Amino acid sequence: MEQNQHLELGVLNTLKIDRDTPHGMFLMAQDGKDVLLPKAYVTDEMQLDELIEVFLYTDSEDRLIATTQKPYAMLDEFALMKVVDVTKFGAFVDWGLLKDLLVPKKLQKEPFRVGEKRFLKVIYDERTHRLVGTEKLGDFFDKRVKNLSPHQEVKIIIISKTPLGYKCLVEDKYEGLIYHNEIFENIELGEIKKAYIKTIRKDGNIDLVLRKIGSAKDGSSSDKIIELLKQNNNSLPYNYKSDAELIKDIFGMSKKEFKKNLTKLIDENLIEVSETGIYTKN
Repeated sequence: MEQNQHLELGVLNTLKIDRDTPHGMFLMAQDGKDVLLPKAYVTDEMQLDELIEVFLYTDSEDRLIATTQKPYAMLDEFALMKVVDVTKFGAFVDWGLLKDLLVPKKLQKEPFRVGEKRFLKVIYDERTHRLVGTEKLGDFFDKRVKNLSPHQEVKIIIISKTPLGYKCLVEDKYEGLIYHNEIFENIELGEIKKAYIKTIRKDGNIDLVLRKIGSAKDGSSSDKIIELLKQNNNSLPYNYKSDAELIKDIFGMSKKEFKKNLTKLIDENLIEVSETGIYTKN
């Protein structure tokens, strides 16, 4: 590890243990500036002149402080965080540290409620010189999509549900959307998944799908029906008339795809379908 040249707010710092005090250990950067690591984080293994890695943030009196804990998201990073308190000036969320993170009212899309989870970015507030959370992510998305193309696999984080579908953070920098009518599995806010680019729009937004475009779906989907039959004593209480949402939840496919696979399996003489359900043929 190499000692930090300067103390850096909101990120991990590698600092030298300079001196021990009743309140904790003071850690020093190369430029001679130091910061307190409170007694609660000091261990018996820590020795003077040793280099340790800590996260720097500000305490309730706006003093720079060190901790060996790591937050769910550091400066300029994103995470799903739980709301723990609501005040007139903003809300506080649990970001993995003893001191909760403030999300000012002006940085909320809609009022926060205790117990709910919100997808936030940790930013530096120039006015207060503190780390805060923001739900207004539009300004942080890069609208100039580089080195990505249709059909490419990308990493996404599900960030919010909209009337059109689920909004996603793509490769930690771009905005994407998966439309409701193209989702055939359960997804949750904050979930990290792989997806495939369907279209890159002129405004820099990206349309996504969760299944590889052009892949042969039928074989794997029909195999899933057979596997579920095996797990349920060779019978399932579904057929061509079953509800589309139920099919999506149970089989992870659209009703159109489900019906197509039932017909395929019937033609292969592997199953039979009746008013009461699907059955494996002996």
